[in-house]
Amino acid sequence: MIYRQGMMPSGAALTGERDRDTQVTGAEAACAKCHRRSGLGSSEGQIIIPPITSQYLHRTRGRESARPDLRAASGFIPSRKPYDAASLARAIRDGVDVSGRKLSYLMPRYKLGDADMAMLIAYLDDLARDPVPGVSDHTLHFATIITPDSDPAKRQAMLDVLNQFFTDKNEFIRGGIRPMQAAGGVQFRVSRRWQLHVWELTGPSNSWGGQLDRRIASEPVFAVISGLGSRTWAPVHEFCERNRVPCLFPNTDMPVVAETDFYDVYFNKGVMLEAALIANDIRQRDRAAAKPRIVQIFRFDDIGAAAAAASAFAASAQRDGMETISFALREAHPDSGLAQSLRQVRPSDIVVLWLREADIAALPQIPAAADVYVSGLMANLEEAPLPPTWRISARISYPFDLPDARKFRMNYPLAWMKIRHIASVDERVQSNTYLACGILAEQLTSMQDDFVRDYLIERIEDMLSHRVLSGFYPRLGLGPGQRFASKGGYIVHFRESSGTQIAADTDWIVP
Repeated sequence: MIYRQGMMPSGAALTGERDRDTQVTGAEAACAKCHRRSGLGSSEGQIIIPPITSQYLHRTRGRESARPDLRAASGFIPSRKPYDAASLARAIRDGVDVSGRKLSYLMPRYKLGDADMAMLIAYLDDLARDPVPGVSDHTLHFATIITPDSDPAKRQAMLDVLNQFFTDKNEFIRGGIRPMQAAGGVQFRVSRRWQLHVWELTGPSNSWGGQLDRRIASEPVFAVISGLGSRTWAPVHEFCERNRVPCLFPNTDMPVVAETDFYDVYFNKGVMLEAALIANDIRQRDRAAAKPRIVQIFRFDDIGAAAAAASAFAASAQRDGMETISFALREAHPDSGLAQSLRQVRPSDIVVLWLREADIAALPQIPAAADVYVSGLMANLEEAPLPPTWRISARISYPFDLPDARKFRMNYPLAWMKIRHIASVDERVQSNTYLACGILAEQLTSMQDDFVRDYLIERIEDMLSHRVLSGFYPRLGLGPGQRFASKGGYIVHFRESSGTQIAADTDWIVP
């Protein structure tokens, strides 16, 4: 509580002082605010926040060459004496380090009692001390998770990229694996092989958590990379949070929106982002005349049901005095329940279609309303099989960069796949998978030998915004309390009654 939340065991807020007139309290005073959850520190410009895990605080002088500070942008001072409990307590209370030097102004002074100080020091001693599952002297183990409702073609497309990326990575170090060492101040990185474990789930979603618990017990992994899900991802998300395993950028349009969680990181909010984009566009358009109804059509057992129920629509409609009604399709045949629902639509209504390609292709030739919005993710973006008459009026939510704008960034992953004879089956899934692997590789290199799960997440938070090649997304960025790397999108329309050319109706919107 003291370290992560800035809260005393009594429930009172932690208070730290920088001088007589400057105090920090609560979450702003928490140790993790600067030293991070992992305890391995951070940097901001020229300011370096040192690591405070036991291996750095208590390192014995003269052993630096055996265990150097392995992190980029290090804050460790190898020439100083190691801390003991008394000198560490003095540093925390009085801002004086083990050598008697005054610590930075940025380091608050905390007036902790002996019992609270003992608990905090014990917590620091435990940080990053235990062996990390999935990490051996020679191998880093990763899993990718596939839900049973995933499309088989997308599954194979994702696995083709993952397997080839892992093969390339291991070919790079085939000359041998060397232990970390240092000589004359020069550090040599650890080279470890990557091993991929494919965890394919079966049965109903309420059984997935148990399946994954058994998998990780028999096949410990350092992190989950990419993955594929269709109608739900929540059991996988909950498994990773429960087991404190990073889950990096799965291919799912139904992520769990819980940015207070730590271990699950996504490219964007999927259909929940689309709901916010559409609600924002409805709100922004001039509707001075009679207030139209918002009519949403979706299949009851698909991700469109959650998008239709999103609070963005309720808040938008309530603010503007608009009525919302929903039609949940249950019939197996695309055109039966859909046609019946559309017959109840008035020409003045705003229709929002949360439907897959089969239902979109089954729409009648005459649009039921003048204003129509279509989920781009569910209808396959610019490949959506809208009938020609619908294409004239339909607007499509588009939570990616526009095709012409992203063309340059896509050249690299597409060329990588072509050279390796990987068929382009699903460009979005394959480029997202390649992008996730590239991000992982970059951060593992910068971590060097500090393979700590929390630190992996923190490195991604710190460095993701510096990436130039960002695939389908115009920019990526994360920070503490952010778990979606791309936060906006467009509303677009088709340029013509046929073809795949689209144009933006809006600027890039971050709802």
